[in-house]
Amino acid sequence: MVMVVRNPMIEKSNKDGKPLVEYQEEEILDTVYNAVLQQCYSMYRLFNGSFAQALETGGVELLKQRLEKFFYRYLQTLHLKSCDLLDVFGGISFFPLDKMTYLKIQSFVNKVEENLDLVKYTAFLYNDQLIWSGLEQDDMRILYKYLTTSLFPRHTEPELAGRDSPMRTEMSGNLQHYGRFLTGPSNPNDPEAKCRFPKIFVNTEEELHLIVYKAMSAAVCFMVDASLELTRDFCVKLNKLVGPHLTVLASDICEQYNINKRLSGPEKEPQFKYIYFNHMNLAEKSTIHMRKTASISLTSVHPDLMKILGDINSDFSRVDDDEEIIVKAMSDYWVVGKKSDQRELYVILNQKNANLIEVNEEVKKLCATQFSNIFFLD
Repeated sequence: MVMVVRNPMIEKSNKDGKPLVEYQEEEILDTVYNAVLQQCYSMYRLFNGSFAQALETGGVELLKQRLEKFFYRYLQTLHLKSCDLLDVFGGISFFPLDKMTYLKIQSFVNKVEENLDLVKYTAFLYNDQLIWSGLEQDDMRILYKYLTTSLFPRHTEPELAGRDSPMRTEMSGNLQHYGRFLTGPSNPNDPEAKCRFPKIFVNTEEELHLIVYKAMSAAVCFMVDASLELTRDFCVKLNKLVGPHLTVLASDICEQYNINKRLSGPEKEPQFKYIYFNHMNLAEKSTIHMRKTASISLTSVHPDLMKILGDINSDFSRVDDDEEIIVKAMSDYWVVGKKSDQRELYVILNQKNANLIEVNEEVKKLCATQFSNIFFLD
């Protein structure tokens, strides 16, 4: 696969007053767009299987048809100006949970998989953050990207019952719930409902139905072997089983999250902004990005600083050793990159008069407060 990207340019006037085009070649970060190209293929493979599979099934013509059908729509969702270091990592944001609530989720997943024996894999998310997944890391990575940048944004709507605790009322012997299918039938109780689900490919060639079910801020993905036909009865059974439990679980998670928030006190404007990524479990965390979707990347720092982060990452990718790079930007901001034991941390400090030793001390303080259980080499 090849992607051609046009270099940004600015027009200047030469001595004679004639316009002169100057290309900003340094503005394009190869690592970022290389990552975007790899994402394009991974997303194609998620819904269509590998190129080799299409060639084996129907030759070059079938591959051409699939490519044209997929990329005609997918390329329109790519906003290359919004791509940055987070696209290089392609990480997953994990939702922080206490042990008891995590065990409740684990119990819920086990119960559903036991009662619905067709379900092969399950993934559980809350507030667009992953809590539990039965998929391989690389498959979950691209599925997570699809869910958070495409499927979930299409279905956002005001949460019912004030988003917090739903009213748990009995209705004809059943618990009222706020569960609904994001893929498949909008109303499974409708006799005319069509139970069609998108198909995805995991473990390279394994084809599955993707069932995404949501209640309030909690979403669950159930994956079922694509060779099995999913009937309306199956959808009704899933809705009855999962809906009430997921509604209660979403309420419990929200309650626990609010308690933890109160205990940690009011949020202050952080003195430093950072991006953290762990290559081992794909965990990422950013206080730089206020919002990151396929179409927009709202960052709280200047694009020049984002470019410095990208340059530091490029330097890190060239060597296997652990290292640290400290840069003072033209705007007097300090930018620090740390690579240690498969983990990367990038920090932006707004301390104009600080020297190298003071900057180093500030980063140590950040590591001690935000990453106390993570070992960073000094």
